[in-house]
Amino acid sequence: MLVCLTEISAAAAESSNPRAPYPQPRYTPPDAATFQSPSEASLDLPFDQEAMQAELDALKREVNHLRRRDETLKFYMTRLDEEMRLAARLQQEFLPRQLPQIGPVHFHTLFRPASYVSGDLYDVMRLDEKRVGIFLVDAVGHGMPAALLTMFIKRALVCKEIIPTGYRLLEPSETMRLLNEALIEQELSQCTFCTAIYGVLNTETLQLDLASGGHPAPLLVRNGELHDVPVEGSLLGIFPDQVFDQAHLQLQSGDRLLVFSDGIEIVFHEDMASHEDRWKKELASRADLPIEQMLTEFADKIDHEAGSLQPKDDLTLMAIEIK
Repeated sequence: MLVCLTEISAAAAESSNPRAPYPQPRYTPPDAATFQSPSEASLDLPFDQEAMQAELDALKREVNHLRRRDETLKFYMTRLDEEMRLAARLQQEFLPRQLPQIGPVHFHTLFRPASYVSGDLYDVMRLDEKRVGIFLVDAVGHGMPAALLTMFIKRALVCKEIIPTGYRLLEPSETMRLLNEALIEQELSQCTFCTAIYGVLNTETLQLDLASGGHPAPLLVRNGELHDVPVEGSLLGIFPDQVFDQAHLQLQSGDRLLVFSDGIEIVFHEDMASHEDRWKKELASRADLPIEQMLTEFADKIDHEAGSLQPKDDLTLMAIEIK
């Protein structure tokens, strides 16, 4: 009786002590008769060798199917790449192979398609002994649809008219009007419009007549400063019977006229609204350099910009230098 009271007192003391450990459960080993090792337990799992083999055969067939599909896809992608490269070489044939250098007038270009082919197209045409035509078009969008539209525009461009006494050079405003009518008459469902600028430069008097169809205004670099050349007009291929204005610019020795597509406005940043003048600053900072060096450094600057490997639009810059 004394032993029981002592044990009860000790148990009560432990329960009233907050630092006393909780009672630990006793471990009871499993019955050896009911315990199985993992190797023994696995022997009881059902195993169907025929079903397993059928599953493996199905996986092999699926792998072979995917391999054949991959080879087919690779074949068509290779052929598409070859066709696009051929289209790019063909478009290059429509560009002037060598820009004319007539007296004090020298031409330079920077041409950067966004993909294989470009929606931009430029040309410098010898119209007669003393006058040259300057043309740049930018079809809506880029890639193959835009490139095909530039091919049509190239053939639809009319710069002179044959008359009984010889020929008559068309005014730039008249050339733009005829080009606008040609686009509207086609009634295209895709790539329905474009922007373009056309000018006639007298290489003796250095007078330049310009007409624009919704194209960005050219820049005149004179004495190291950039000046906008105001020339306005509506987009081509939208409004019938459109009348285009004509601007006149008197160039002088040392001038540089920059004609470009709108791809230059987004080349340095995705947010064109807040960085629309950065490209002008890049050109202005190099305005005193020789024109070849100016364009080379500008091209290098483009190549080091974020997103230069995946440009969002075609870029064309044509520089007319008066020596």
